[in-house]
Amino acid sequence: MSNSEKVNAFLSKLDHPLKAEMEAVRAIITGANSKIEEDVKWGGPSFDYKEAMATFNPRVKDYVAVIFHQGELLQDDSGFLEKGTKGKAYAKFHSMEEVETHKTTLEKLVNDWVKLMDK
Repeated sequence: MSNSEKVNAFLSKLDHPLKAEMEAVRAIITGANSKIEEDVKWGGPSFDYKEAMATFNPRVKDYVAVIFHQGELLQDDSGFLEKGTKGKAYAKFHSMEEVETHKTTLEKLVNDWVKLMDK
């Protein structure tokens, strides 16, 4: 089973009120750059390029939570990312409208990560 198939299997069994939004965010992340790989780690779909970039936290039910593990390395002038502890940053999506609103920012963050890892 490929890593993407593992993520598909995970999501097919997931009971989450914002599952469609989560799947849309996944599509944005994986579609933003062909170098991004996905897998299921730390209890949710995760995205990597050379190092762990971000992971969904499906235990949060009020919104789609994406944890950027080294978010402090990413420049987000839009204010979209919320700073967390230990260098993490959080992206939160409460609706499909927010997914669409922040699509370009999310794509930029993914591509910025790839550029950082290629330095």
